[in-house]
Amino acid sequence: MSTVQELIQVRAADGDRIALRFEDDAWTWAEYVQACTQRAGYLLAELDRAAPRHVGLLLDNVPEFVMWMGAAALTNDVLVGINPTRRGAELERDIRHTDCQAIVTERRHLSLLDGLDLAAARADVLVVDEDGYDDALAPYHDASLPTLDIDPVAPYCLLFTSGTSGAPKACILSQERLVRSSTGLTMMQALTADDVMYCTMPLFHSNAVITSFGPWLMSGAALVLRRRFSASGFLPDVRKYGVTYFNYVGKPLSYILATPEQTDDAENTLTRVFGNEGADLDIERFATRFGCRVGDGYGSTEGGANINRMPDMPKGALGIGPEGTSIVNSETGEDCPPARFDSDGHLLNAEEAIGEIVNKHGAASFEGYYKNDEADAQRVHDGWYWTGDLGYCDENGWFYFAGRDYEWLRVDGENFAASPVERILARHPDVVLAAVYAVPDEVVGDQLMVALELKPGTSFDAADFDSFLAEQSDLGTKWSPRYVRVVAALPVTETQKILKRQLRNERWDTSDPVWWRGDASQGLRPMSDDDRQALRNRFTERGRSAELEKT
Repeated sequence: MSTVQELIQVRAADGDRIALRFEDDAWTWAEYVQACTQRAGYLLAELDRAAPRHVGLLLDNVPEFVMWMGAAALTNDVLVGINPTRRGAELERDIRHTDCQAIVTERRHLSLLDGLDLAAARADVLVVDEDGYDDALAPYHDASLPTLDIDPVAPYCLLFTSGTSGAPKACILSQERLVRSSTGLTMMQALTADDVMYCTMPLFHSNAVITSFGPWLMSGAALVLRRRFSASGFLPDVRKYGVTYFNYVGKPLSYILATPEQTDDAENTLTRVFGNEGADLDIERFATRFGCRVGDGYGSTEGGANINRMPDMPKGALGIGPEGTSIVNSETGEDCPPARFDSDGHLLNAEEAIGEIVNKHGAASFEGYYKNDEADAQRVHDGWYWTGDLGYCDENGWFYFAGRDYEWLRVDGENFAASPVERILARHPDVVLAAVYAVPDEVVGDQLMVALELKPGTSFDAADFDSFLAEQSDLGTKWSPRYVRVVAALPVTETQKILKRQLRNERWDTSDPVWWRGDASQGLRPMSDDDRQALRNRFTERGRSAELEKT
């Protein structure tokens, strides 16, 4: 099988077996396939077939999301995953850039569209929990399962990622690539119809689509959807539904491990966990505490490169890359020398060893970005796939992650560019320039730091700045600074470009005043020398002290 359409057609024969659970409701496979068929009937009748047949899903993880995904697979149409943490002009840009003809949303997100110019999509906004939605679908209640000829390599999903230009890029995912990836993961995790899969990662993100939705259809397992991730709700849900498999990206393992430990935590049905960017210590602790196997790997939405963990790999390593995976100096195009370490594991030759993670055989698997030739050229040139991620490799071939390009960040599993955040922060009446950049997180990924140059005669007021942030309706939920540095003047090149490399290297270890949040729920407060030492200790405890050495 090479299409999602074929997977759905196979599942139609599964009849009364439970396919989907959400809260206290359940759908059989027959009911799920019929729901997809009904929505496919709507798409075939209502979309302008002469224009891009794109439907934006502005939904939490609710059953309607996977029903519309199934519908688009049957009609050869395209789904656009819309991130509800985006706001204002940035959200408008996402919708217009991807040529959405229709938007499917719910009441809780409807206000996000207020005042936005959605072009063609404004005429067709379906709200799944409002009166009129059932009426819109009613004419297609008895529709037959479509048997259209599907182009397996045509775009199926547009899933936003981030880029250095400041605007997110819509990555193309075809039905064929999703099926290929899902087949591999289904086999690797030995998923069968007897499994119960648990999806709390947002379905607008590639992790949930590739490691949950696709394998669900491939295996015929039951899928449990939770509207949004909850650390405290995780184990109760596992026990309630008999969950055997859970996917994640970013910090969920850390959040779950932070809940109070109980003596019977391992008494559950969970057997397998798979995801990306889990911290080494958390992977080990999670497996031990909950009595399951945790697999973690390096990969990207674009599909051009992957690195796999191995049981015997060194602490802190990503794993081993397939043939053709290299660390390359982006300026010379040559492979970087192997990394060298001291007796404490500190990287000794960071400047020469760190380069971009490149797959010299990965160009063919990258399907491109929607309407973004410039971004395509950044990812594929000289016949190679360039990830945009930094790393280094030791003499034995073990890969290590060193961060991401200085113009974009990954906070709590979400990628975003610095430029939109800078534009928002520059609205503050006292700000002359704002430079946003990534600094290491104590556990995994990045945290957002900003250096501010203020107008002469003004001073930084942390409470006022927090109030200002709260008033910015288009500030994404992950975009609020963890660290704020106030400088007399930002370091710049002769061409007046801000030297973010210098700022990132200095982090909070500077004579300039720095304010910070101990955690995301706290207000900004001055950082003391004791705070700096305590923070460094936390990096050491979490096994990430090397991150401070490489930035």
